[in-house]
Amino acid sequence: MHFNVGLLVMSDVSQFEIEVAELIVSSLNLDDIQAEDIQPEAPLFNDGLGLDSIDALELAMSISKKYGFQLRSDNPDNENIFSSLRALTQHIQKNRKS
Repeated sequence: MHFNVGLLVMSDVSQFEIEVAELIVSSLNLDDIQAEDIQPEAPLFNDGLGLDSIDALELAMSISKKYGFQLRSDNPDNENIFSSLRALTQHIQKNRKS
């Protein structure tokens, strides 16, 4: 049997996760990365996507503009919130303004 690995991986990604991944790519000008390349459970920082603290600030501003709530730099949960696309997406879903 032959499986398309890309389709199997993408089936595990929600539409909202794709939307947030697209926001990450566009707001950080990640020209060499496609939204679909960001795995939901992969780390966003260091060995994962390779983001840094400046990227986190830029991303927090983009999230604030798009979803209507503040990601504060002094939040003790930031390490968990920004740990992966999935964690970030779940946090946005809980806190965004409709």
